[in-house]
Amino acid sequence: MSRPPLPPFTRETAAQKARMAEDAWNSRDPVRVSLAYTEDSRWRNRSEVFQGREAIVAFLTRKWEKEQDYRLIKDLWAFDGSRIAVRFQYEWHDASGQWYRSYGNEQWEFDEHGLMKRREASINDIAIAEKDRRFHWAAPGPRPADVPGLGSEPF
Repeated sequence: MSRPPLPPFTRETAAQKARMAEDAWNSRDPVRVSLAYTEDSRWRNRSEVFQGREAIVAFLTRKWEKEQDYRLIKDLWAFDGSRIAVRFQYEWHDASGQWYRSYGNEQWEFDEHGLMKRREASINDIAIAEKDRRFHWAAPGPRPADVPGLGSEPF
């Protein structure tokens, strides 16, 4: 299976890969998301470390059960060869209705087929009031074209 664009990445193809990842994660479909990763993909997400598509599906299923009404924006930070770094923000609420904005960085490494073989994510959560939300498109689903990326948006 191949998942273009393929490495080595250019600025344009790295940005395209980041947007494709954003769109997939905004679907909140764990199986769909897992297909962008190698069968033995290695992950570090916060303090969890695991490997393989089955573990990815299980992790994402748990994640989106907890992080309700999840909406994510990713921006390309850097790239080189088969590696991409992104920064991101996402908003979600828990079962009690408390909203959060989560900030983070990810480092990705891809195989020659464009599948991610390694993902490392560092994430911090900040409680926010519902009135302070920034991301208001219908979800699940991709960010609409008229909703800007992070750009120079302050933390």
